[in-house]
Amino acid sequence: MKTAYLESAKKQFEYYKSVGEKTFDQLSETDFFWQYNQESNSIAIIVNHLWGNMRSRWTDFLNSDGEKQWRNRDMEFEPVIQSKEELFQKWNEGWVCLFDALDMINEDNFDTKIYIRNQEHSILEAINRQLAHYAYHTGQIAYIGRMILGSKWKSLTIPKGKSDEFNNAKFARGKHKGHFSDEH
Repeated sequence: MKTAYLESAKKQFEYYKSVGEKTFDQLSETDFFWQYNQESNSIAIIVNHLWGNMRSRWTDFLNSDGEKQWRNRDMEFEPVIQSKEELFQKWNEGWVCLFDALDMINEDNFDTKIYIRNQEHSILEAINRQLAHYAYHTGQIAYIGRMILGSKWKSLTIPKGKSDEFNNAKFARGKHKGHFSDEH
């Protein structure tokens, strides 16, 4: 059960990472820095925040509080990323930190108590907390990308107005087993 949960969580993290990357693939460099208004976050700011959060939460995951003293959360919401290359470097560094930490979890340490801001969590609770947080922000990234691109946006799942076509093709391929998955 524990290892099945970990594999499921890894797949979900990989899925949300891919949502961000499929969005990035559609954007020009200037798009990463576009803001709806001065109060909103650009994709670069969201990536910077995810990077800071991932490094803080997943560095020394099993032994120290997920809110590290060296983290400067307020600076994560400033326009510090200056290039597409820096954005990709931070994006990848954050995800590597997360996946490396998840790979360290096993049957022997699964019951370790995890602390985030001095609040106790089970490993399952800590993973779920971050999974929801990262899904929230990758959704923002995709939404910003869609706002920027308008009609040039390429759907990341089933395109609008194409559900019947997708479902008919799926049934024709015999890929149904009484339920639908979110794998498109």
